[in-house]
Amino acid sequence: MSPGIRLQEIGLSYADKPLFTQLNAHFKGGCWHSILGRSGVGKSSLLKSMAGLLSDTTLEGSVSADDHQPLQGRIAWMAQGDSLLPWLNVQNNVLLGVRLRKERSKQALARAQALLRQVGLGGLGERMPHQLSGGQRQRVALARTLMEDKPVVLMDEPFSALDAITKLQLQDLAAELLQDRTVVLITHDPLEALRLSDEVWAMTGRPVSLDSLFTIDIPAPRALEDARILAWQGELLNFLQHDLEEPTHE
Repeated sequence: MSPGIRLQEIGLSYADKPLFTQLNAHFKGGCWHSILGRSGVGKSSLLKSMAGLLSDTTLEGSVSADDHQPLQGRIAWMAQGDSLLPWLNVQNNVLLGVRLRKERSKQALARAQALLRQVGLGGLGERMPHQLSGGQRQRVALARTLMEDKPVVLMDEPFSALDAITKLQLQDLAAELLQDRTVVLITHDPLEALRLSDEVWAMTGRPVSLDSLFTIDIPAPRALEDARILAWQGELLNFLQHDLEEPTHE
């Protein structure tokens, strides 16, 4: 069972200027969680703080696994850009973590090749990143994330730069291949959140709060034409629009 993640009294500051304070949440294990909110509210910074990727900030509070084991070493990260190294071919980009840890083996190579087949890139392992489309590059990034085989996956708008059809295909693929893992997804797209997530969260308000808005028990990925999803999308858009229209108190 993948662990859940607890945020307790999380606060984050840049150059002594608070970005947010006293955020609390429990992201249940083995579920997808999406976080929406206006640009600049701190969604990506919150995700990076969960991954331990921030160095020039002041972080207060605690991020922990609800199974009381350390989170360190159990998190995989997938960013908005594919972050492929241009001098490595597709296969070696998938094997990047293995190469850095000097754990290369026949088993690792076989797993990388199997993952490339799973993401629809079987036979393209020798290609270089510049020979791939944007959707293919993001498939490589997904395979690299899966190669790490971590129970927790943090995703910072990984599909936002893709065209509509490719985005849907990658959403479906991620939902299938990351099933039963604990996933926290940052997105600006309410429909993406509703298609994929077991729980939808929002960072809103001034000061910022983090709140659970929807819990969804329909199997993912969900059909775009599902009347329930369309109704929730309207509610979610109205909620987010109201947040944008709130006056600041700074």
